[in-house]
Amino acid sequence: MTETTDSTNNPQIAFIGLGNMGGPMAKNLLKKGYSVTVFDLSDDAQQQLAAAGATTSTSPKEAAKNAEVVITMLPASKHVKSVYLGDADATELTEEGLLSDLPAGTLVIDSSTIDAAAARTVARIASDKGIDLVDAPVSGGTAGAEAGTLTFIVGGNDSAFNRAEPILKAMGKNIFHAGDNGAGQVAKICNNMLLGILMSGTAEAINLGVQNGLDAGVLSEIMLQSSGRNWTLEVYNPYPGVLENVPSSRGYTGGFMSQHMHKDLHLALQAAKDIGADVPMGAKAAELYDEHIKQHNEKDFSSIMAHFNDSVLTQS
Repeated sequence: MTETTDSTNNPQIAFIGLGNMGGPMAKNLLKKGYSVTVFDLSDDAQQQLAAAGATTSTSPKEAAKNAEVVITMLPASKHVKSVYLGDADATELTEEGLLSDLPAGTLVIDSSTIDAAAARTVARIASDKGIDLVDAPVSGGTAGAEAGTLTFIVGGNDSAFNRAEPILKAMGKNIFHAGDNGAGQVAKICNNMLLGILMSGTAEAINLGVQNGLDAGVLSEIMLQSSGRNWTLEVYNPYPGVLENVPSSRGYTGGFMSQHMHKDLHLALQAAKDIGADVPMGAKAAELYDEHIKQHNEKDFSSIMAHFNDSVLTQS
């Protein structure tokens, strides 16, 4: 049975980008009673949403034609700028850009993970047209997207955040207002830089123990009860067989692909470079994933364990 809420005052939503994250997010909006028009380059992705009750479209502009709220979940900065500004390299609005057609008062929520400078550029141009825009990247992975338990990390002014919050709550559990435009992106990449460091370090430590004859599960439990405890040990262990229902125990499939961690680490390095911040551990994690994705691009990011011990690929 479809879960619904009182939709009397729900705004019309356009959702652009129906990948592994965007598709489930749009479905959760439908479950909560929102009217959603969708667009994706994949016809299959659109038809899956049509089966769930969405209206399909042939372009971002058609999807947003009657929308009060536009949500995007796109792969990278160039895609966001291409949709909203009309060109991947644009610094100002062109006629092809979606922002050129949206009326003043529209709310735009971009949940893509992109560089903060691009987010601020698009937000500035939106503001010039009287459009509220928030950057709202997510944490929680595909499982969180499907379950509607994502964490949204939001950048934007108070008014835009207040408008966006009830819509984000239809797709997520924890909604944080990080600050002005771009702040959501900065907070997200800080979190993911730390996650990349933790996963690399956890894999390195477990491998050291295993190579010295310890059982990975026993060692993990010891560290969980000691000062080395961290999220990757507790709920996302990178060694096969230690935890059930995590990517490392199903051939490193599903979850958060290594290519996405690689992207986020390099966004963090760029943000650090822009302000002269020192991030040596983030740089080392990025270096490890630079090498790792040459062979394991689409495997979960916990497969960094294979950098230290490639036998894990035949154990999971």
